[in-house]
This record gives sequence, C-alpha cells and structure tokens, in this order.
Amino acid sequence: MHILIATDGSRQSLTAARHLKTFVDPEKVSDISILAVIRPLAAVAFADELTAGQRQAADKTALTFREAAASALSTIAEEFDGWGPEVHQRIRSGSPANEIIKCAKQVEAGLIVVASGGRGVSSTVLVGSTAQRVQNYAPCPVLVVRPAPRQKPVRRPKAEKPAKAQKAPKTPRRVRKASSSSD
Repeated sequence: MHILIATDGSRQSLTAARHLKTFVDPEKVSDISILAVIRPLAAVAFADELTAGQRQAADKTALTFREAAASALSTIAEEFDGWGPEVHQRIRSGSPANEIIKCAKQVEAGLIVVASGGRGVSSTVLVGSTAQRVQNYAPCPVLVVRPAPRQKPVRRPKAEKPAKAQKAPKTPRRVRKASSSSD
C-alpha cells in the first residue's frame, strides 16, 4: 500500500505522521509520499514550524516558500528513516485539497493522512476545510488526525479565609429635623 502524508509545515502535520506509525505495520506499506502544497500568490508564507528552532538566529534571510516546504518535508521524512517503506518527498503548487487529491490518484495511494487544525487564519476555516474537502473527494480512505483537546486549567479550591471578627452592628444615626420658628 502507498500512503500519502500531506503537510502544511505545522506541528500538527508532524503529529499526524507520528500517529500513523503507531498503528500501521511497515511491512504492509510499500511507499510513503510526503506532500507539501504551496499556494500560488499566497499572502501568508508556507508554515515552517517544524524546523524553526533548528535555524540559526544569525541567519536573518527568510526562506522562500519552496525552501520552507522542502525543510518541512525533510523533517517529516526523518521520522520514517529506518522504518521500512521507501519515502518520497513531493512539492506541488496550487490549491492544497486539489493537489492532495490529484497526487493520491497519481501515486495510487491506499491511504491519505492529513492533519486538521494545523495552520491558517482560523484553523477550522483553512486547514479544517482542506481536510474536509480531501475527505469528501479522495479516491481512497483518509485519516484525519485532530489536535489533542486542550486541557482545561485545573482550578484549585480557594483556601478558606479565616473568619473575620464580627463588628458590632452600626447604630443608626440620629437625624435632626430642622425646626421652624414660627412663633
């Protein structure tokens, strides 16, 4: 079986690739293709959350979209070093959902792995919609790996405050009425 892993350069896409390894038998996988899609005329650069820490701070030059995509592909490919199947790295340009589906057809993928909630202005609008489109139109099964739910902060019960000494009730103030002298 040929598995296609789509990445947008987010940490969530790396998590999706790692999740795949937890339940798939590498002996049943012939090839793994890792695909990054660059959006033409994108206002936002390709995410490279995967290798940002590896770049030296002295290097102030920004990576091109293609270099950022290649860097993200390499990081995910390293996860599969020595795992078994042959790994192919692919970069395409276009609509992410359309390119993922086209690539799946071309390589005759038996499974597509995508992350949901990885990157974008709103994770549910951009990445969520990409995962949803791939899921609806893919020629094979799709594994959508969702981010782990955020843990709610644990609220500790407030320590009981020592009882305050009760004050004596206030006595009402006497109000004097102005007397009118009409004698």
